[in-house]
Amino acid sequence: MEAGRTKLSFCRQCMGHCGVVVEVDEHEQLVAIRGDSADEQTLGYACFKGLNATEAHNSQERILHPLKRQPDGSFAAIPIEKALDEIAEKLRTTAARDGWEAIAGYKGGGAFFTSSSSMLLNQFLAAVGSPKAFSTVTIDQSAKAVTASRMGIWSAGRDPFHASEVLMLVGHNPLVSISSNGFDTRNPQKRLKQVKARGTKLIVIDPRQTETARFADVFLQPLPGEDCSVLAGLLHIIFEEGWGDDAFCDQYADQVDILREAVSAFTPSVVAARADVPAEQLHTAARVFAEESRRGAAIGATGPDMSAHGNLAEHLLECLNVVCGRFVREGERVANPGVIGPSAPRRAEVVAIGRSWEESYRSRVGDYGLIGDELPTATLPDEILTPGKGQVKCLIVHGGNPVSAIPEQDKVIRACESLELLVSIEPFMTTTAELSDYILPPTLQYERSDLPLFIYETLIEQEPFTRYTPAVAKPPEGAEVQDDHHYFLGLARRLGVVIDYFGVPLDSVDPPSTDDLLAIAARNAPFPFEELRAAERGLKLEREDVAVQPPSPGGGARFQLMPADVAAELASVQAEWDVARQCWVEAPPFPYRLAVRRLRDGLNSAGLELPSIKERVPYNAAYLNPEDMEREGLKDGDALRLESLHGHIEVTATADPTVRGGVVSIAHGFGGLPGAEGGYRARGASTNRLLSLDAGREAINAMPRMSGIPVGVMPL
Repeated sequence: MEAGRTKLSFCRQCMGHCGVVVEVDEHEQLVAIRGDSADEQTLGYACFKGLNATEAHNSQERILHPLKRQPDGSFAAIPIEKALDEIAEKLRTTAARDGWEAIAGYKGGGAFFTSSSSMLLNQFLAAVGSPKAFSTVTIDQSAKAVTASRMGIWSAGRDPFHASEVLMLVGHNPLVSISSNGFDTRNPQKRLKQVKARGTKLIVIDPRQTETARFADVFLQPLPGEDCSVLAGLLHIIFEEGWGDDAFCDQYADQVDILREAVSAFTPSVVAARADVPAEQLHTAARVFAEESRRGAAIGATGPDMSAHGNLAEHLLECLNVVCGRFVREGERVANPGVIGPSAPRRAEVVAIGRSWEESYRSRVGDYGLIGDELPTATLPDEILTPGKGQVKCLIVHGGNPVSAIPEQDKVIRACESLELLVSIEPFMTTTAELSDYILPPTLQYERSDLPLFIYETLIEQEPFTRYTPAVAKPPEGAEVQDDHHYFLGLARRLGVVIDYFGVPLDSVDPPSTDDLLAIAARNAPFPFEELRAAERGLKLEREDVAVQPPSPGGGARFQLMPADVAAELASVQAEWDVARQCWVEAPPFPYRLAVRRLRDGLNSAGLELPSIKERVPYNAAYLNPEDMEREGLKDGDALRLESLHGHIEVTATADPTVRGGVVSIAHGFGGLPGAEGGYRARGASTNRLLSLDAGREAINAMPRMSGIPVGVMPL
């Protein structure tokens, strides 16, 4: 549709992929964005951060020309091809001296939501022979990958959102994050209201009465970091009451009795004492989930996965789904069999993925294996700083901000400053870009053609639907920006390597266009790419007949509910109870617990510098329950020092009655480099200064503890 200068597109700020109407001026510059009321997927919804993309496109702070760091630390423009020549030469020289293991890459949300190049950093590293790929995945919710590998997955997937009688959300606020594996993010509040109007019950477990929790039928408000005890307590009640699906477990699950015995110590009274939740509320949650409902899954997010024992918490959460049999069964309809990716039959069986980290390349620091073909991001600073064979000397950052994302900010800064080459593909001067040797500016979302985040389409999309958008705006006059793939293919050509792009070797001499790359990615779709390009509001497959098939010959694998390493982790949680009481609840100077907080205004660190967002959220305040504020002698706007065993930050206090007592709720992603102009009031504070890369680190994915840590509050 184009009426005058109005065009259709969709937003790629997050997993919501909201359909939008954009307006451009006579120079094809973005003027305005609004939700598309005729879009059948997102029903006119668009969030604040997505609607403010106009600011990003037209920002005076946007990087419009490749930049090279000068000897005095300033940046100067450099022609694109010269920049690529110099970067490639440095990569070649370093690899000749130290091997390709000295070259690493890190990608973030800006890369993931650029579908034509979402995997190009990984594919480029594979082409040159480096195993050093890192991303935000392993500093966020990699516990899900660990759980799938240790437990196995159900081929046909969990009960879908719209067929659920109950939903349990643990540390998950999708109405704000607009991100989920199992919740409908297409206009999430309206979708939630629709299922609740049909009778679906909502259980929310969160230290804060979040925007999502306000819709809950059952709301548990435990102390942060006690997810494992709460989930083990729910399993204890379900076993004691006989509310599980015994027939499903008999057919598909091993170690049920071991799990039952392992959670037997987590009685309602013990959980009530540990997590500070009433025992009767815990029992109510178990009853609503397991006895009163037969369909609907438990879903976790950053809350449990970034807290203590995140891998175990995610495992116990999936144990709830297995014990209660919350999966699509043989003969039932598959809600989304996929569109872009290769199709495969969904079967009523367990699939054993295998523990990739046990047989893969091992990191030289910490001896960690690969999680989904990537090394744990928490090991990246040590990979850079630790001398020896394989030490990382060059780092390419694609659409990410590791200085903002990784704990121990001073150590991360020191690592970045020690690199021989740091390259950022980035449209704004992030804290990581400030330390870079070269900054390569990409086009922004409405200046490029694109698809949704297709590599996760069956996890995040509720229907077999996809869409295409052309570039609907142009970069500013005189800008030297390129679609991201130009930089990777340019380096590949100079280094004489061929990138394997989803099974297709790419020609870097006569490089493909963005649409060519999208067409390759969509080559397995059941319709021609040209048909998808012509569908203004996308295409939905009419696949009502796609049903779950019988098990494979041999019957498939079985869920492993309590393998030895998981049992050891649960035993350690039980054993730490006395220590937890002494260090986390009773003993000064750390009587509070830090909790992760999502903001509707930005996604992690992205967008926080835009004027309209800075006006609303200039810095990350520390939110406390009003009674705690009064106890500490604090008023709104007062300065306070937030301390942990590992560091401190100075922030301002804000009363928030939705935060439970004993908790400090604060958002990650803020804070400039030390000594940044304007200080806290201009850019906020980095919570990573409170965190440790080593203390409480998970054994398999090196996930650091980023929530639920003990903190103290000192008025200033």
